Amino acid sequence: MLDLEHSITISNTKCLIAKKDNIWLWHRRVAHIHMDHLNKLSRKEVVVGLPKLKFSKDKLCDACQKGKQVKASFKRKNQISTSRPLQLIHMDLFGPLRTMSQGGNYYGLVMVDDYSRFTWVMFLANKSEAFNAFKKFAKLVQNEKNTNITSIRSDHGGEFQNILFQKFCEEHGINHNFSAPRTPQQNGVVEMKNRSLEELARTMLNETKLPKYFWADAINAACHVLNKVLIRPILKRTPYEIYNGRKPNISYFRVFGCKCFVLNNGKEQLGKFDAKANEAIFLGYSTNSKAYRVYNKRTIIVEESVHVVSDETNKQETKQTEIEDITDLFDQPPLESEPSEMPKMSESIETTKNTSEQSASSKVLPSH
Repeated sequence: MLDLEHSITISNTKCLIAKKDNIWLWHRRVAHIHMDHLNKLSRKEVVVGLPKLKFSKDKLCDACQKGKQVKASFKRKNQISTSRPLQLIHMDLFGPLRTMSQGGNYYGLVMVDDYSRFTWVMFLANKSEAFNAFKKFAKLVQNEKNTNITSIRSDHGGEFQNILFQKFCEEHGINHNFSAPRTPQQNGVVEMKNRSLEELARTMLNETKLPKYFWADAINAACHVLNKVLIRPILKRTPYEIYNGRKPNISYFRVFGCKCFVLNNGKEQLGKFDAKANEAIFLGYSTNSKAYRVYNKRTIIVEESVHVVSDETNKQETKQTEIEDITDLFDQPPLESEPSEMPKMSESIETTKNTSEQSASSKVLPSH
């Protein structure tokens, strides 16, 4: 969620691949968004770091076919009802998911700024954590933008319609609007965002065959990508540019779930002939620092590092016995049992269970 101003230089990755392969590589880097949208990004020059290519779909993408559901969509309003960021925040909770995430969570609290469509996701173990998560979020973004949240909109779920939310809104002059019961279309902005995040996460997990407990990392990566590559139709800019006032740089994007190598962090005394880097799985981008987020296969720890070199040409070799069918991942109640092999968080990373499952390629990693 932090947006640091200075770039960090990390080791370069040499990409010697054919033009057609480069097109599909970028399709995977941006969480499998449509080729037409990639062309629009390139043509309108609303992002930095995207190569000038003609993006076309010359074959089927298996991950897209398996992961993207087809449903009737809500009709979009061709108008803007707000005039600045934080004037209205749309909120919704998804879950409980069938599998506990590697951070110990079953729910996701999604918040969308109405004006910019900039999106935040906070992961929760229980519904009851929604208020504290929102309170922390409100304090952070209001300090960041030096302006107040005017209104919030949610459904009538008990996690939103309670005395804690009521008192907080009254004390801070926030107008809390509710959608009509059993009418999710009235909260359509965040409902559509939920669907997009779940769809892209499902697609990326399908492609990589990673265990289901990495679902929050996939959601987190999808959210990071969408903030920088979607275009707000009326304003003709990305959510990131509208919210932060500058074009996003996406040159550091890498394929979720690809094989990568992370430099040994120096905690262990290396022998003269010991490997200096460990093989890892790329899990996305840090939410509070300029770093990549990887799963270190040797230490079985999820860690953040700027010293990452990615291999986007090869898929991970994941044992079939570790893979579960993820088609129902976002539709089932939670299991009573936990995953058998949960990755641990690195002790060097400050984590907050309620706010994120944290997340950074090789080259110059610009400000997020």
